[in-house]
Amino acid sequence: MDSIVSFKGVSKSYGKKDALKKINLEIPKGKIVGLLGPNGSGKSTMIKLINGLLSPDEGEISIKGIKPSKESKKIVSYLPERTYLNDWMKVTDIIGFFKDFYSDFDEAKAKQMLKDLSIDINEKLKTMSKGTKEKVQLILVMSRKADIYILDEPIGGVDPAARSYILKTILNNYNEDSTLLIATHLISEIESICDDIIFISNGNIVLQGEVDAIREEKGKSIDALFREEFKC
Repeated sequence: MDSIVSFKGVSKSYGKKDALKKINLEIPKGKIVGLLGPNGSGKSTMIKLINGLLSPDEGEISIKGIKPSKESKKIVSYLPERTYLNDWMKVTDIIGFFKDFYSDFDEAKAKQMLKDLSIDINEKLKTMSKGTKEKVQLILVMSRKADIYILDEPIGGVDPAARSYILKTILNNYNEDSTLLIATHLISEIESICDDIIFISNGNIVLQGEVDAIREEKGKSIDALFREEFKC
């Protein structure tokens, strides 16, 4: 398998709590991959390690052969679970920030998506609803030409109608040669778009593989397997 992200014996603890336990994992190139697990399972820790926001206690991580660093950020487009944008900023200010910071940012694409949603680029974030803020941040992330897009709970905090729009925006705007890693606990919402899945529980990988192969082997949907594994 041709992978874009590699974890080799990676562990991470917070005090006495083991968030990840000697993880070995290869995330394939050119696939939509669901990183699935309940809250507290280790999904966000994995994502922060890939993005260089945390360092592993042991083991090695590489992104396209590069250790998480300033260089790797050039090929990773990251949507965190919580917004990091300042409420006082106008949308046009944020577009300028992304344009200056990321050489692969497509300003015209971002402005077109905002226009399609009738979002005023001169509006400040603090006047927007939570759902609109989520859409603005997603548009910015998906307007980059990255090798891997990492979305942490992109549909977790919005209503069902907004979820549908967000998934449509993701599918219509990511580079199909890139990898799309979606971390979520809302499996039924994303099962139909995933090529591969990774189940994580208590810091351990408990299942990984191609969605169709897993369905055929187990004789049930990914959502049903998830509910069975995590009793939800």
